[in-house]
Amino acid sequence: MSAAPEILDADAAALQRPLLATLVRLLRAEDSYGAWEGKSDARILRPFVVNKEERRAIPIMGDPDPDVLWRLDKFYIAIGLTIEQATGVMTCPMMKLSHEGFGRVVLIAGNLIALSKHLRDVHRFGFDSLAALAAEGEKLVAKGVETIEKFPEVARI
Repeated sequence: MSAAPEILDADAAALQRPLLATLVRLLRAEDSYGAWEGKSDARILRPFVVNKEERRAIPIMGDPDPDVLWRLDKFYIAIGLTIEQATGVMTCPMMKLSHEGFGRVVLIAGNLIALSKHLRDVHRFGFDSLAALAAEGEKLVAKGVETIEKFPEVARI
């Protein structure tokens, strides 16, 4: 990963979007030793950006890196929190992955599966830019919100 990436206008705008704001709040809340104090939101989210060259350099043999699994977990927790902000319904992510980087994540709201997503090639989890991270996350949030609005009585049990 490059040390100090240039922030594109689209990425700067993406930092203002609800999903990325939630993700940054989540990451900062877990910074118990102050390692990210004074760092910009873009710098904190930098590990979520993996360009094509970086992606190609990541081996897919062996277990996924623990840092990648941590980012994957935080991404889906942020999606759940953003869905909760939009609907008032608490969601809980559950993830099951094989050691090969394949699996599934579900977001549960009450007795409802608000979102279900198959995961593959988790070793190379990341996005081309912060704007792409926001766009993909917001697409998943929209699906979760739509499902909860379609079946509110099941989600609110």
